[in-house]
Amino acid sequence: MRKRIAQRLTEAQRTAAMLSTFNEVDLSEMMALRKRHKERFQEKHGVSLGLMSFFSRATIIALQDMPAVNASLEDDDIVYHDYVNLGIAVSSERGVMVPIVRNADSLTMAGIEMEIKRLALAVRDSKLTLDELSGGTCTITNGGVFGSMMSTPILTPPQTGILGMHAIKDRPIAVDGQVVIRLMMYLALTYDHRVVDGEQSVKFLVRVKDLLEDPARLMLEV
Repeated sequence: MRKRIAQRLTEAQRTAAMLSTFNEVDLSEMMALRKRHKERFQEKHGVSLGLMSFFSRATIIALQDMPAVNASLEDDDIVYHDYVNLGIAVSSERGVMVPIVRNADSLTMAGIEMEIKRLALAVRDSKLTLDELSGGTCTITNGGVFGSMMSTPILTPPQTGILGMHAIKDRPIAVDGQVVIRLMMYLALTYDHRVVDGEQSVKFLVRVKDLLEDPARLMLEV
């Protein structure tokens, strides 16, 4: 399995026209919302309310707005998918695995958290199947769990986009002419420039940022 992953990453370096774009997101409101409701969420759904469900929902909505980032390049054909099979990078003793949350666009935040938990346990117990590692249309990776402030994640072919999360840090920013301390994260999108152009990549990342900074929009999908 590890050999296959290495082969696919080497293929990405050799064939894709990879570029990365960056932005930063103020997570203060989202983190406050999570803190207020995480206990009730746990009681009702039996699973923790993590960051990944917020980022997954924001990514799904942005992918629906920017379908090129949810496409795949197969031979000389660009295939646009009307569903989102979201890859979630998970660290393991055998290296980083990327199990797939299938039809993530049809899942609630609780459903996403449940499936991520199931797949993470399968990775931990070495019970992940090859089928659960294939068929992704876009991927999210979180280097922030290891303290990374910024990175350029590598594509998983034939996908055309991967979103990189990073460490959340208190940073001073200007709000309405005043310097305030907010919970900030750098975001990165690596994309295949053969399919996704620069404008699309920037708009995708801005859409993710806007949704995360205003969680009400995230819930209402507006």
